[in-house]
Amino acid sequence: MAITPGLLLRLGTRGSALAITQSGWVKRQLEAAHPGLSVELVRIKTTGDKITDVPLARVGGKGLFVKEIEEALLDGSVDLAVHSMKDVPAELPAALHIAVTTRREDVRDALISRSGEPLARLPHGAKVGTSSLRRRAQLLAARPDLEILPLRGNLDTRLRKLGENEMEAIILAAAGLHRMGLEARITECLAYDVMLPAIGQGALGIELRREDARAHALTKFLDHPETAVAVVAERALLAKLEGGCQVPIAAMGRLIDGRLRLEALVADLDGRRIIRGHVEGGPGEAASLGLKLAEELLSQGAGEILAAIYNGGLPAPGGA
Repeated sequence: MAITPGLLLRLGTRGSALAITQSGWVKRQLEAAHPGLSVELVRIKTTGDKITDVPLARVGGKGLFVKEIEEALLDGSVDLAVHSMKDVPAELPAALHIAVTTRREDVRDALISRSGEPLARLPHGAKVGTSSLRRRAQLLAARPDLEILPLRGNLDTRLRKLGENEMEAIILAAAGLHRMGLEARITECLAYDVMLPAIGQGALGIELRREDARAHALTKFLDHPETAVAVVAERALLAKLEGGCQVPIAAMGRLIDGRLRLEALVADLDGRRIIRGHVEGGPGEAASLGLKLAEELLSQGAGEILAAIYNGGLPAPGGA
């Protein structure tokens, strides 16, 4: 696409170090691919950024990290937005869509322990920090003896809190640690049978106004079809389960020998009951595979688990 010298795109992003790193990568890719294009990062504070002393599951609502950015897209204050796909709700405003899904980073969850010991060898009753109900449930399924403590804040804050309140370990997304050059801090990347990741984890999404043909043409080269197919399946499952990104739902799609395999689970808060399943099909069936697996999980009782959580079954702050 021919670029008029001096053309400017305004990119909406959260202001955390990780968000700026991710959006900065997109900025550099766009400017390198389109000489004459300038991309300006516009920092936007979201609801999730403003509320740092309460577990997100207790805040309620969906889109806690994207709502204000989407409002800026809709009113024309910015031309595109970059999100961590795990933060993006299943339903988007009608005028917007995720036009590009970038190549996925390491999708796993990472354990960082003070002692350097992996999950299986943490001391009995060890305190582990995470505010994710998905992580909490799977940790307690693997190690019912653990005490789970709430852990909010950006990546730097969470790393700094390791050791406070006698925390033995914390759980973070491996993708963020890799993007920030902090992979050396990882003690162990957790296997999928222990910790299935969040929907969209490790992938970045570029959100655009549907009618903005120019932005579509400029960004389409960043789309990674294999990642996009996997994320479509995961998000179709999330939409059918009517889940947000703060509930214990996990899913991961992978293309294996040309076939799409989708695994997912729904868990109660203490990991005592986990409903897990998988489906396989062609890449073109991504959305229908997500719906199919969601229906299978619902038929096994996933709806009852989620209803109990939505009806007030959240853990007390600071408790396991």
